[in-house]
Amino acid sequence: MADDLFRPFESALPMDEALALLRDATQGADDGEIFVERRKSEALVFDDGRLRNASYDASEGFGLRAVRGEVAGYAHATELSIPALSRAAETARLAVGDGGGTMSSPPQATNRHLYTDADPIASAGFPVKIETLREIDAFARDLDPRVVQVSASLAASLQEVEILRPDGTHVRDVRPMTRLNVSVIVEQNGRRESGNAGGGGRVGLDGLIDPADWKGKAREALRIALVNLDAVPAPAGVMEVALGPGWPGILLHEAIGHGLEGDFNRKGSSAFAGLMGQRIAAPGVTVIDDGTIADRRGSITIDDEGTPSSRTVLIEDGILTGYMQDRQNARLMGVDPTGNGRRQSYAHRPMPRMTNTIMLGGEANPEDLVSEIKDGIWAVGFGGGQVDITNGKFVFSCTEAYRVQNGKIGAPVKGATLIGDGPSALGRIRGLGNDMQLDPGMGNCGKDSQWVPVGVGQPTVLMDGLTVGGSAT
Repeated sequence: MADDLFRPFESALPMDEALALLRDATQGADDGEIFVERRKSEALVFDDGRLRNASYDASEGFGLRAVRGEVAGYAHATELSIPALSRAAETARLAVGDGGGTMSSPPQATNRHLYTDADPIASAGFPVKIETLREIDAFARDLDPRVVQVSASLAASLQEVEILRPDGTHVRDVRPMTRLNVSVIVEQNGRRESGNAGGGGRVGLDGLIDPADWKGKAREALRIALVNLDAVPAPAGVMEVALGPGWPGILLHEAIGHGLEGDFNRKGSSAFAGLMGQRIAAPGVTVIDDGTIADRRGSITIDDEGTPSSRTVLIEDGILTGYMQDRQNARLMGVDPTGNGRRQSYAHRPMPRMTNTIMLGGEANPEDLVSEIKDGIWAVGFGGGQVDITNGKFVFSCTEAYRVQNGKIGAPVKGATLIGDGPSALGRIRGLGNDMQLDPGMGNCGKDSQWVPVGVGQPTVLMDGLTVGGSAT
């Protein structure tokens, strides 16, 4: 169970007084809640043979929201007290005005637990964490004489949230998170390249500090660095592209996922707005957002409005069937919330956000899909990317990719970027592998200056007609 840092809601904000203030703030509103958060986190970075950073942070606060129609009043504070809550209630009340709304029904209750509530920071002693990072550094350097720099980081956090609604509904969730990253730089003949590997989830540190786990991450980081050491300039032009399984689903997340969030579609600003029930992808393409997968980075037992997370089918066999919804947008669009109301912290209002966004696998052998490429690239690793929600246009950089000609995988390429737009890309999918994988647990998603942990997944995907921006002429 969570430790004594997390005192019960009632000890800081007496339930009866808090509920009375919330009811007054939401009189005549459509919705509202008090969101209380307590969080602690620890991060260690071992770089270039020494401990570069060790940090610990603990915080707590609350946010109070009153919603009427499309308007929401939100106030927050770091002080958990009735006077602070009273001031917040007065501020939030201003958005409701004279009211006239009808309070929405509370979320359905759930007894489901998708992850442990044990404190991951306490699951290993500080000396053990330092020694693990030291061992990772030494192991990675011994793997290859070309390794000139190693960076390893270990992070753990525990977040407790409590949500109180005007009807008296009171729910609680305790959310652990851990992550281990390894970065390697290699040098040969004056050329330097890097490789990164990592992952984690809503689990304890035991698995991540096990040599069986971190040795695999160190070897993978080195493998990517050595691949890049042999990379040639990437080609440029419109060509066939095969995306690898797992983490390359980040392209799906950015280019398509954001466009299927409820707020963008209610406002008509998404490239997919008004297309419900229509074909938006090639036959066989099914995309889901699933916050119910145990222990995954993007999973949540309940969202930040108290709605249980769900498995939402967004695209089924190429047909648009659903959007991801928080409570406000679902009510305004006349549909049910999907458990996607998320916020970065108590200082932020909730909005529709992805959890684990996944394209389901097909029946093709992945090797056969790559062998179909006449002239293109096979992209198996991705870095950063950008997308314009209004038209779905995206630009993504590849961290590991290979030239493919006449079905033969050739040299690795460096500097490749994929350019296109989500709606067109969905229609150009011509093959789905039977190798669907989830990412290793390293995704963060930004929207309106809020960041939340997410997951992605997909099989090998073969696409026609993507623009590849490269450094070759």
